Amino acid sequence: QVQLVESGGGSVQPGGSLRLSCAASGLNFANYAMSWYRQAPGKERELVAAISRFGRSTNYADSVKGRFTISRDNAKKTMYLQMNSLKPEDTAVYYCNARLVGMPDNTNWGQGTQVTVSS
Repeated sequence: QVQLVESGGGSVQPGGSLRLSCAASGLNFANYAMSWYRQAPGKERELVAAISRFGRSTNYADSVKGRFTISRDNAKKTMYLQMNSLKPEDTAVYYCNARLVGMPDNTNWGQGTQVTVSS
């Protein structure tokens, strides 16, 4: 059974930094493309960043480019999101997603971690 557990969320002032982690179990991690999504109150869930199986390819939402960095450690079955220069509009619940490459219907979600950016 696939399990994704996010951690690292919290409250931070504008301009601060946080590092989110997503620990995976029950899957062959290297076979999965990984992504971070977020959902703010009253808004739809949106893609924040994505990374390919071996980390060679990444992409970011325009709103986070230059501030956020996605990475993964396949040996540890863990994905990360380094978030710098945080803004109040980054406030949301952040979700980890694992999608089996070649099988788009095989997608898994974590429970989410809250990030709050406020002075």
